[in-house]
Amino acid sequence: MDLRYLAPDFAVAPQIELEDVAKAAELGFRTLINNRPDDEVPVALQHEAFQAAAEAAGLRYVFLPYEPGLLTQDLVDGFESALEGAEMPVLAWCRSGTRSSHLWALSQAGLRPTEEILQAAAQAGYDHSALLPLLRGKAASRAKFT
Repeated sequence: MDLRYLAPDFAVAPQIELEDVAKAAELGFRTLINNRPDDEVPVALQHEAFQAAAEAAGLRYVFLPYEPGLLTQDLVDGFESALEGAEMPVLAWCRSGTRSSHLWALSQAGLRPTEEILQAAAQAGYDHSALLPLLRGKAASRAKFT
């Protein structure tokens, strides 16, 4: 399991295996967020199998599929809701971890400095420079309402 921490209580990973769920619990994770759509994985790695493994390991599980190239406000809102209800720390995954890291970055816009978000992503191996306009827009809109 290739864990990439974006914050002390939040990590992303490329696709994990079912046996990694128990390992995640041993490492102290309390919530799993699966951002990988079922149509990208074999039947054995579809979300129902991960949900069962998470329940067996005593972990909270959220399935929030993010289709490549289809970043929507509903996805960001769903991710924020998942984090609000999450017992920390959280592990999220998709094919490479990129989509999960995008959702985390947008969920943090306006809560953390934009440069801190970009730096955390870069240290984890993700270039989020293309998200900069979205991050700034989200941060500005959040500032108007807080």
